[in-house]
Amino acid sequence: MKLSLRGRLLVAGAVAVAVALALAGVGLAQLFGTHVERRAMAELSVQLDQVLAGLALQDGALALATPPADPRFARPYGGLYWQIGTADALLRSRSLWDHELALPPDRLADGEVHAHRLSGPGGQELLVLERSVALPRRLGGGTARAAVAMQTADLAVAKRAFVADMTPYLALLGLVLIAAQAAQVTVGLSPLRRLGARVAALRNGAATRMGSDWPSEVEPLAEEIDGLLAAREADVERARARAGDLAHGLKTPLQALLGEAGRLRDRGNTGAAEGIEHVVGTMRAHVDRELARARAAAQVRSVTADAGKVAGRVVSVLERTPAGGRLEWHVDVPEGLTLAIDAADLAEALGALAENAARHARRRVTISAQRSDGMATLSVEDDGPGLPPERIAAIAARGTRADEAGAGTGLGLAIATEAAQAAGGRLRLENGATGLAARLDLPIPAAEAVRAKT
Repeated sequence: MKLSLRGRLLVAGAVAVAVALALAGVGLAQLFGTHVERRAMAELSVQLDQVLAGLALQDGALALATPPADPRFARPYGGLYWQIGTADALLRSRSLWDHELALPPDRLADGEVHAHRLSGPGGQELLVLERSVALPRRLGGGTARAAVAMQTADLAVAKRAFVADMTPYLALLGLVLIAAQAAQVTVGLSPLRRLGARVAALRNGAATRMGSDWPSEVEPLAEEIDGLLAAREADVERARARAGDLAHGLKTPLQALLGEAGRLRDRGNTGAAEGIEHVVGTMRAHVDRELARARAAAQVRSVTADAGKVAGRVVSVLERTPAGGRLEWHVDVPEGLTLAIDAADLAEALGALAENAARHARRRVTISAQRSDGMATLSVEDDGPGLPPERIAAIAARGTRADEAGAGTGLGLAIATEAAQAAGGRLRLENGATGLAARLDLPIPAAEAVRAKT
């Protein structure tokens, strides 16, 4: 299954948003952890100052006369610890119980502070802040190494709580960003949808050019399409001109041959005259067919034809012929029905079908039309004997005739078929209620279809 361009952009954007927010979440959690650790170090510094400020001599020995106020220092394994070491004594908080902070053997200048991560009571990791101080004479002199510590598990808990609080907001932000990206993709791809609609309008005849109202990225494509259309229209004109030249070039010699046939008939040579007339008739039919094919191949989609008017003209011509003059003609075509086909091509196709119906009808030929879903069906029905089902599929082929015993070249149905296919339609043959029914399914111009629906 191929993913659409819009789908690809949406998926790529959603993945990018998810990755970016995930990285942002990791970065924010890391920054928060650093901030919490910095705040913990500041708190430990205050605690260390309090421990050093509470030192005093009691009974000639160094002691912590005023312990820090935080109750965790007095609770065994409470999470906050202090320790003071001198050359001949080691003071510890009750929270350390029987544990001693194993400070690294580094040298500290007076007042210098070091931070460490050490193992504490019960194997818990501790964040340790130590300071070396020179004791005054009232405290017995000498150097003391004081340290306060807190378990890092509290920092990890704070970090996890921050991540838990942050995750829903990041998820909400992700949804908002994806929605905004979807709107951006929709707006950005709207010219492509317009492009497809305009190409469809060119195809069904609702427009003749792409126009110039396009973004700069799409405008070159629209200009190329317009250039192709202009070149095609030039080809159309050349093809029609060549078709006209062919018609004029062949009709004069054919007319001369008919004149020669007439002179032969006047001299009593009827057989030769009929032979020439038959050959000329066949040649004329082939010329007409090739001219129809040239027009169909060069047809422009924007042409239209009024089905009722064309049907009326075809009937008025056939009523003057011997075969058509004996029949009753009935035209039932909705007024104003417009078809997406050249009027001359429609007249030729409809004329071929009506002429065929006139040859086989007993008393009546009906031409009718119906609309359905952007298409119209133009039907020519006679009240003749119809055709066996096995003959219907073959008679529209080149040179195949409905009545092999009658006159004609059999090209009328082929001409009608090619004209219908060139316009985007088709020819169907079937036995109707009274005789043979030839149905032309032809497209309705887009603008006409919209008006019909409204």
